[in-house]
Amino acid sequence: MKNVKAIIFDAYGTLFDVNSAAEKCKDKIGDKWESFANYWRTTQLEYTWLRSLMKKHKDFCQITEDSLDKSMKAFKIDSSMRDELLDLYKILSTFPEVKEVLNNLKEKNYKLAILSNGTSALLNKLVKSNNLESIFDDIFSVEEVGIYKPDSKVYDIPIKKYQIQKNEVVFLSANTWDVSGGGNYGYNSVWVNRNNNIFDYLDYKPQDQVKHLGEILDLI
Repeated sequence: MKNVKAIIFDAYGTLFDVNSAAEKCKDKIGDKWESFANYWRTTQLEYTWLRSLMKKHKDFCQITEDSLDKSMKAFKIDSSMRDELLDLYKILSTFPEVKEVLNNLKEKNYKLAILSNGTSALLNKLVKSNNLESIFDDIFSVEEVGIYKPDSKVYDIPIKKYQIQKNEVVFLSANTWDVSGGGNYGYNSVWVNRNNNIFDYLDYKPQDQVKHLGEILDLI
């Protein structure tokens, strides 16, 4: 990849482990904690897409709460755990390699940014709780345009801010629909395929794929 000026990361599932909130409660939730976490995440994403289609926007904080409420009912988890799970979701853990990789990229003087469905408040708290405040030049939220990924208006946010070309951006996401959204917009989209999954059939093939973020250091 040539002439890269900015490296932009999705947050949830890419930098931050969305299952870590439920995992920290697995003693209370029991063996179903991982199925519950996956259901919560799937429901959360479905709500973002459905609300975008219906033009009934709610911010990501409210969507996270709504999807948790449904998930807790589906898995018969006691409502007394609601606040604990929401608090833990606000301080999700990073994947193990994240901090070292970001520090390496920072030394190379790329613009580093997050582009996420999350609200600015949620994202800033995530970054701060993981001691990453000094890493990112910008944290971009879909709230700037009032619609969720993969709408093209979201991917346009960093381009307008940095006044660069689309092909000067490397965009990394663990979510196939997000990789396709960024790639179809014009980014150099890289799929972070941690779990050896199959890419979705969305008329787009990622520029590259990596098993973890550390492999991006060999691509740029």
